This record gives sequence, structure tokens and C-alpha cells, in this order.
Amino acid sequence: MTKVNDIHEYLCSIAPVESKMEFDNVGFLVGRSDAVVSRILISLDITNEVISEAHDIGAELIVSHHPLFFTLKSVTDADITGGKVVRLLSGGISAICMHTNLDAALGGTNDALAAAAGLIVEAGETGFLSVDGRLPDGSAFSYGRVGRLEKPCPLSEYLQSLKKALKTGGLRYHDAGRDVQHVAVVGGSGGSELKTAFERGCDTFVTADIKYDIFLEAKELGINLIDGDHYCTENLVTGVLAEKLGSAFPKIEVTISKRHTQTARFV
Repeated sequence: MTKVNDIHEYLCSIAPVESKMEFDNVGFLVGRSDAVVSRILISLDITNEVISEAHDIGAELIVSHHPLFFTLKSVTDADITGGKVVRLLSGGISAICMHTNLDAALGGTNDALAAAAGLIVEAGETGFLSVDGRLPDGSAFSYGRVGRLEKPCPLSEYLQSLKKALKTGGLRYHDAGRDVQHVAVVGGSGGSELKTAFERGCDTFVTADIKYDIFLEAKELGINLIDGDHYCTENLVTGVLAEKLGSAFPKIEVTISKRHTQTARFV
């Protein structure tokens, strides 16, 4: 019988906790480590609708990308986060969250985004946007990727293909008047890495949650900038998790949430 702790150990083997950002809270966050698991629900976030979905399909474990909480001073139903923890515990559902460590992992969030963006990424540190740290064994990790399209294309054409690949309702962008070929990607809130992408010689940078000053900086630097939405640039990793967990634990039913979708809407 597979238990929560078995799945947690496996996830930490493919996304080492040592590669998480300092602020982050990852790993086994809610539940019983010895609980037997027959069904897993995968979701980018643990929302109340996702908890209801887990109840409805009989999942004993939710594996999410975003942590359910970063700091907690109390666990009661008096606030939104505490209420979700109460619901999970009362329903016998555990939660494991793999966040920035999954962003950095080989084959993780940013490699999934690079693939969706149509990039050919070189192996090793050459394909990293920057070296952000090293694991105990000395291997480097990065929270971004750099790659190339097979051939250059106009930004207008690239925007349409990326919109389809990310399954987003829309894209925010700055057009620097350059064709797209050398591209950097950072899933989620990566606007602070714009200068790094420019210094790597990229003509285009794809990330999310881009603030006004970053758009201005892109204009001044002369680099295409695309905001693909936080959910859409990271939700790609749910399919990766489903494939890896399904392969590692073939007797467990693994389902990707159907109720959690892009929050932002476009008119």
C-alpha cells in the first residue's frame, strides 16, 4: 500500500527541497504521513472548489504547485486559509505542495513552459537563464530557461501560437519591433528577470504578473515582453506531475483538477 509519505519522498527526489527559494514553504503540509493513498488530485492551487472536487472523487491526497500557506499562527474556520486546512483534515485529505523547487527542477515548471513556448533548450547550465544555486551534490539549478525557436517568426505570429499553447484568454505584451527567436521564460512572477534575459541576448521574454515599470523597462531596452498569466504559465506543470506520479505509482489513480481554471478573464 502506498502512503502519503511515499509520495512525498518521491516528489522530493524529482524536485529537491534544497532548491526552493528562501521565502517558500514546500513539502508535506497537511494530513497524516501514514495515510494510504488510492487517488491523487493534482491542481495548481488548493482552493475550496478543489477540496470539494477531491471529496467528490474520493482523493486522499492533493498535490499542488502553490503552497496552501506560507505562515500560520492559528488553524480555525475563522479565516479562509485556516478553513481550508480544517476542511482537508476533517475530510481525511492530505496536501503536498511543490513550488519553487518544482520551478527549478529539471523537467519541472520552466521546462514545461519552454516546451509550450516552442523552444529548443540546450542541456545543462547553457539552457539556464541564470545559475540561482547549487544542490548538495554540486549540480546547478535555475528558476528560468533560455532557448531558441527552430526559425524566427514575427511577434504577431508567435503571440497567436503561444496563446493557444498556454490556453489563455489573452496575452499582455510589448512589441519591440523584433522577430522572435531567442527567448527566455520564467513561469509565474518573473518580471524581475527581464534585465537578465536582455543580457543573455534574448529578443523576447515570456513570464507573468508584469508590472507597469517592467513594461517601460522592456521598451527602453528594446526587448519583446509577454505576460502569459500566472496560472497559464505554471498550470502546464500539472500534466508533468500527473505523468510522473502515474508512472511511479501505477496502482494509484491520478487526476488533474477540472474545476480549477484560469482566474483572469478577458473582454
